[in-house]
Amino acid sequence: MYRVIEVEALSDYRLRVVFDNGVSGEVSMKDRLFGPVFEPMKDPAFFALVSVDEFGAVYWPNGADLAPDALYRRIVKAA
Repeated sequence: MYRVIEVEALSDYRLRVVFDNGVSGEVSMKDRLFGPVFEPMKDPAFFALVSVDEFGAVYWPNGADLAPDALYRRIVKAA
């Protein structure tokens, strides 16, 4: 499994993600911000608080996270 080593919040609820094998790309989260844990991300300031945890997953301070393998598949599929 690949690990995320860098993540950056972009405009319009997109993330730029870099993996430990050099693969990188953008993922739109705009249509995925629903449910109690992801609702706070509709605030652009909160969305911008995205980071990478010690396991290489993308996460936010409220505990919301994204699995690296799912992000990797989305990025590779879009390429």
